[in-house]
Amino acid sequence: MESARARLSYSTLYSSRVIQRWGCCMRMLIQRVSQASVTVAGAMVGQISQGLLVLVGVGHADSALEAQLLAQKTAQLRVFNDADGRFNLSLLDTGGQALVVSQFTLFADTRRGRRPGFAAAARPEIAAPLVEAYAAALRDLGVHVETGRFGTHMEVALVNDGPVTIWLDSKGT
Repeated sequence: MESARARLSYSTLYSSRVIQRWGCCMRMLIQRVSQASVTVAGAMVGQISQGLLVLVGVGHADSALEAQLLAQKTAQLRVFNDADGRFNLSLLDTGGQALVVSQFTLFADTRRGRRPGFAAAARPEIAAPLVEAYAAALRDLGVHVETGRFGTHMEVALVNDGPVTIWLDSKGT
């Protein structure tokens, strides 16, 4: 019994230190757009009309659970205008689309020097499946999803509608 308690305590302490050191949560910068596209090496790999451009950063402590929760939050986020011009409609309500683009630079640490550090961003072998899990969860909710290409240099073009820009992270979900 004592060893189980000690393991639980160590596990909790370790998790909290990992979170403090490496970042706590999946991060997303969401922009409402009238159109957006992503191009890789001169070829368009994803394009949407009205909807959301979602830049996704994955931290070390993230899991598929965060991806699922943030997909639900994104699909139900009421950032589209109703007939009265109020934010009352979601991506699901409007039939809008999502363009999901991986963006490890959302974890930039600029506290020291002039060059940002990215140690808080998850390694590609961890981040890529979680970005895909997020996109798949949106699809499962009925959202048409286009994606960029993980790990490549991408050119993202958008027409910001509003502008409306929202910061989401799994800590606040």
